[in-house]
Amino acid sequence: MSHQTITLYSDADFFSPYVMSVFVSLTEKALPFTLSPIDLSAGENMKAEFSQISVTRRVPTLVINDFQLSESSAISEYLEDRFSSPEYARIYPQDRQERAKAREIQAWLRSDFMPIRTERPTEVVFAGLKFPPLSDSGQQSANKLISGLERMLADGRKYLFSEWCIADTDLALMLNRLALNGDALPEYLRKYASYQWQRPSVQQWRILSQN
Repeated sequence: MSHQTITLYSDADFFSPYVMSVFVSLTEKALPFTLSPIDLSAGENMKAEFSQISVTRRVPTLVINDFQLSESSAISEYLEDRFSSPEYARIYPQDRQERAKAREIQAWLRSDFMPIRTERPTEVVFAGLKFPPLSDSGQQSANKLISGLERMLADGRKYLFSEWCIADTDLALMLNRLALNGDALPEYLRKYASYQWQRPSVQQWRILSQN
């Protein structure tokens, strides 16, 4: 691959689960990149300069040379396609059906569980904050998540599939919204999320979020 310049536009607090997902993907593939924080609370993402970079005006946005792409799962899939030679680690399962299931899980986590995301923001995960007990809708959302994962993880496995993939990191983040707040969670899910959280690429993101 010829020389390329890679920039990842991030939230300034490094609390975004979606930026984290792309950060982990880049780190796992050992791709050198520059982080460019955007102050969302100050509306920097809505300024004209950023609109030239991101159609959605959201983070994460990835720029490789003159190619620009937003939305975390689209970025990770693109990275897997573009940097697919054996020198780069895989971030999705090699098996086609497992790869499809990983994408299913990613889409599920991004399109569902709004009560959990609202009542257990990432300040729980990255800033150690605690929030009141879940509302009825929050608990229903948690129950739906737990029920959906039982068939996949109840046997105590460390990964969703035969080896790690980026969907494991995304899922662990959602589970840790609950686990780190002290909410009820089956022990196998608590252990799964804790194990994923020890991954070196995740630890690198955690260092950023705590500075």
